[in-house]
Order: sequence, then C-alpha cells, then structure tokens
Amino acid sequence: MMGEVTTLTAADGFTLDAYMSQPADEPKGSLVVIQEIFGVNSHIRDVVDGYASDGYFVIAPAIFDRAERGVELGYDQEGVQKGLQLARGELDQEKILLDVQSAINHAAQFGKVGVVGYCFGGLMTWVCAARAENVACCAGYYGGGIINAIDLVPRVPTMLHFGNLDKGIPLSDVEQVGARHPDVEIHIYDADHGFNCDHRASYDEAAAKLARQRSLAFFALNL
Repeated sequence: MMGEVTTLTAADGFTLDAYMSQPADEPKGSLVVIQEIFGVNSHIRDVVDGYASDGYFVIAPAIFDRAERGVELGYDQEGVQKGLQLARGELDQEKILLDVQSAINHAAQFGKVGVVGYCFGGLMTWVCAARAENVACCAGYYGGGIINAIDLVPRVPTMLHFGNLDKGIPLSDVEQVGARHPDVEIHIYDADHGFNCDHRASYDEAAAKLARQRSLAFFALNL
C-alpha cells in the first residue's frame, strides 16, 4: 500500500500538502488522520497506509505547513522541543481547523468521513468533534489539553484513548472529561503517552492493537 502527496486549499486560500492513500477496492468510507507534533513523518504515513489497507480512503494534512513546510521530526528530545514550539507557539488553532476541514472536504468524495488523531492531533480531533463540518465520527488518541477544551461539546460519536502511565495527561483529567461528557466512549490502557507509535520507546503493542480494534469497529459502525 503506497500513498502519495497531494495539495489541499483551505477556505482562506492557503495551500498545504497532504499524504493520502487509497484502498485496493472501492473505499468503505474515509478517514482524516491528524498528526502528532512530529509532522507527517514516516509513522503518520504508516498509519495512513494502514487504515487504507483496512479499506478506507485516508488523508493526513500537513498542518505544520503554515509555520514551516516539510516538517518531519524524530522522537528524540530535539524533535519534541521543535514540535512543541511549532504546535504551541507558531500555529493558530483556527487556522489548523481550516486546514483539517480542507482534508475533510476532500475526503468526503469517498463517503462518510471519520477523524482520527494522535497526541496534538488527538486534541485537534476533539476540536473537530465539536466544530468541524461533514464529520461522521471522531477518535482521538492521548490528546493533551482536552481538559482545557472540556467545554466543547462533540456533535458526533466520539471515542478517546488514553494511557494510565501518561504523565502529561493525569487520569483525573480523563475522569473529568468523562463526567462532563458521558456520551463520549473513553478507553484507558496500561500504557504511556504515544503507545500507538512503534517508532517510540513508549510503544505498547498490546494497547496499540486493542485500541486499533476498537477504533476500526467504531469506524465500521459510524462510516
């Protein structure tokens, strides 16, 4: 399964790159993958290709393009610092939403659209659940900062995955989100932040596999 890079145009006219991959047969729906703070790197491309092999049209917009084009960071301390600088300092969440919406609009030609995001993308998936248009469901992995956006109300079926060893997202925060939003399906794993990413030291194969099974069942139900 090999993807390709395409170009998207956001509502304000900004053009950005996106990595997309198509299934061998007719898509049974489509997914927008929102990157971690490390850019649309080899791991995110693997994720895109993986969901395409499950039968979906999949696209990952390069949401760092507004700050710096072609960002692909490693999972070392230098990569973390640069990614945080880009995500927190140089990007506007409203503009990111425009860029993600352009990917959703593109994906919509292949059927209902689900959004799935990781890390920083997990937070943006939460935002999409409340604010994006033409979305059928959202699944976020270890989205840091959702507690600060707890007042947002998802308008579509939403699933969230967290690790109980994640020092950046206390379980008390997860519990608050669950109490405020009882309709949101929340799963907690015996794992650390980034447990889905096999390029990271915190990768947890069992947690990643179970979360993926749950996400795929969720997409099958809603797409």
